[in-house]
Amino acid sequence: MNALKESLSKIKDKTSIAVATGLAVFSLTFASEAAIASEENLKTVYHVYVDHEYAGVTSDKKVVESLIQDKKNELKKTYEQYEFVVGNDITYIPEQVFRSTSQNEEVVEKVNEQVKLLVKAAAVEIDGNRVVYVEDEQAAQDVIRRLKLYYVSADELNGVEASKASDQPLPPLKQNESRLLDISFSKNVSVSDGETSLDQIMTVDEAVNLLQKGTLQEKTYEVKAGDALESIAALHQLTTAELVSLNPGLTEEAVIEIGQQLKVKAHEPYFHVMMTREVNEQEAIPFQTEVIEDSSMYTGDTKVKQQGQEGIRAVTYTITQQNGEIVNKEITNEKVIKDAVNHITIKGTKSVPSRGNGQFIWPTNGGYISSYQGQRWGKLHKGIDIARPSNRTIKAADNGVVVSAGWHGGYGNKVEIDHKNGFRTVYAHLASINVKAGQTVSAGANLGVMGSTGNSTGVHLHFEVYKNGKLQNPMSYLR
Repeated sequence: MNALKESLSKIKDKTSIAVATGLAVFSLTFASEAAIASEENLKTVYHVYVDHEYAGVTSDKKVVESLIQDKKNELKKTYEQYEFVVGNDITYIPEQVFRSTSQNEEVVEKVNEQVKLLVKAAAVEIDGNRVVYVEDEQAAQDVIRRLKLYYVSADELNGVEASKASDQPLPPLKQNESRLLDISFSKNVSVSDGETSLDQIMTVDEAVNLLQKGTLQEKTYEVKAGDALESIAALHQLTTAELVSLNPGLTEEAVIEIGQQLKVKAHEPYFHVMMTREVNEQEAIPFQTEVIEDSSMYTGDTKVKQQGQEGIRAVTYTITQQNGEIVNKEITNEKVIKDAVNHITIKGTKSVPSRGNGQFIWPTNGGYISSYQGQRWGKLHKGIDIARPSNRTIKAADNGVVVSAGWHGGYGNKVEIDHKNGFRTVYAHLASINVKAGQTVSAGANLGVMGSTGNSTGVHLHFEVYKNGKLQNPMSYLR
């Protein structure tokens, strides 16, 4: 009996295992078939982001891509020379779903509002910073060339470029010849590919004007004599109101003072155009003046022994210019073509006696007496008139000291000499005077030039002599 129970129990256990195994196989088969059926029903959608801002979900990336292409095509109709690119970061994140949640129309609308199309262009960079955009690299190179041609000629620029491309040394400069050695910018100016909006694309002329004008910077201006608010504003291309607004506390009626500091705005250039030139010039070598003292000549008397003559030299300069203005000039070569000749003057050192000897020399270089002392035209003619000399130099009749030298009514230009021995002499109607009051003169010294100043009927010398204050007849003393 016990053996029968044990046999039945074993049969039951085997049956249970078989049933369990069959159920497990069935379950796995069903699950696999269900999974296959689910994968066949999944759909892929795309979450669209424009510059990290969510635009929505679309069933196909081509919906957005077609929109962008249509916008490019539309712009191409007007701007066929440009290539357009998307300026936004557009991201597509895929997701598999059983049921599509795409919003194609909404996505297209949002992308259309946010997307920016940029133009492929050439940028002119200054020290690595893009400052202006032009159509292409050729236009950018034209801008750079035009900036140089503002200060040099096309021939000069072509010559510099050819010289840099050649390994041949430059020949020496000829007489009065000049040439451009180099032209560059004070900062690194280069061209690069870039992308920008249509409204930022400039013509070559516009780009050149902007780069030449520079940026508007705030500066300080010191008030000078004659300045007014209106003139200071005009100098810096501001209105008076703009100038006042830059200076808190200042009013249009305010009185400004010399030395006062005012804030203004002025254009600061992006860079300077630097040029190096080589110039050959002929220059005059100034002569030196040499003075030789001569004790046999009276002090104050001089004569030229040798006329000075300028020399000539050929000089080669290397000149540095900034925006056309010379900032440095150095001599690199010099050759004397003709030596200068010194100007030699002999100067008298002999003391001039101030006392006359009472013997008067003839006060002119020849000539004749055109009128003697005595009554003339109803009044006394106090001296003698001498006319028509060989030259018009008027000479001191004796040693003495000049008492007066200048204009004296009817006498015109008059010189009076005190001979320190009781005698005085007067010289009138001179065209010009060569001495001054207080000057000691010797007999024969140059007093001036004969003329016809004052009350005179012609060119002549009127000569008077006084002794101890009394008028004398000059003919009694002249020799």
